[in-house]
Amino acid sequence: MFVGVALADVWLSTGISGIPVDHDIDYVSITAALIAAFALVGRRRWPYLSFAVTVPAMFISEAAVATLIGLYTVARFKDNRRALVVCALVVAVGYASPWPPFDFADIPGKAFLLNAVYATMTAAAPAFLGELVRTRQVLSLRLKEIDQAREHERELIEQTVLAKERAQLAREMHDVVSHQVSLIAVRAGALQVSTPDPGTKDAAQTIRKLSIDTLDELRHMVNLLRASGSLETELTPQPTLADLARLIAGSGIDARLEGSVPSGIGAHSQRTIYRTVQEALTNVRKHAPGATAVVRIEHVGADLIVTIANTRPTRPAVPLPSARHGLMGLRERAELLGGVVETGPTDDGGFRVRLSLSATEE
Repeated sequence: MFVGVALADVWLSTGISGIPVDHDIDYVSITAALIAAFALVGRRRWPYLSFAVTVPAMFISEAAVATLIGLYTVARFKDNRRALVVCALVVAVGYASPWPPFDFADIPGKAFLLNAVYATMTAAAPAFLGELVRTRQVLSLRLKEIDQAREHERELIEQTVLAKERAQLAREMHDVVSHQVSLIAVRAGALQVSTPDPGTKDAAQTIRKLSIDTLDELRHMVNLLRASGSLETELTPQPTLADLARLIAGSGIDARLEGSVPSGIGAHSQRTIYRTVQEALTNVRKHAPGATAVVRIEHVGADLIVTIANTRPTRPAVPLPSARHGLMGLRERAELLGGVVETGPTDDGGFRVRLSLSATEE
């Protein structure tokens, strides 16, 4: 664009356009003006060289736009005030010097002064404009760096707060939950040893085993929370469908697995299925004492359907605190994989949890 503007200035100011000028066409000045215009092609890569090539046109012709653009380029891309002042003085002198040259003594004092003022203003305008654009860009970059630093600082503060919350939660789990579960395991073990009733002994053994497993999981969770998200933390292996049969056998209720455990699905889907079955069996144990449960796995078209259904409870349920966060977590897990979790009562008074996932590999 700037080259086009400079060529237009050459066309209008040298007489090439046919517009009358106050002197004969000087092909030397036209050549210098054209060279100056085309020198702007490399102005971004070589600002000083480009400006130097445009200077002769300022002295020997009336085409001054190329030189002014060259001065703007120096101010725009170079952070050197002394060099910019020198370039601006050269432009001012070139603009004030008459061509063809003659004796300056013939110029009236006021006219000479006005010519000097105009030359100074003409040279100062592109210099200040280039400085303004360059300063604006530098400030924009600095503001961007400040925003990035603030964002990084905000993330560090969030991580610090999260680490404190995790540490507090880990302490609560260790001091309160783990302690109470340990007491349950101890009492169940004592009951298992002291009771002569086989049914009670078996129930006490199941309670003790579940309590010990819960303590192990709590220990892993406490270690994870205290690590505060460190990448160096060695996490416990995540469950897979290979552990599903052991989960059902150790659930503490009369449950059975129907259908074959699928293979060839991704790790995320396997964990989602495992956690869904785990949560559903836990709810059966808590809210439907004496009920039996069936875990059914089947393929329906391209979907994998996992259904956990239990019968009506045979004993009154002991009221336990619940915020229904477990089912909400199951739905969120399934939604992340594009699946659906449906829950609701059955016709025989039981309850059913149905998970639908794509059977394709992740």
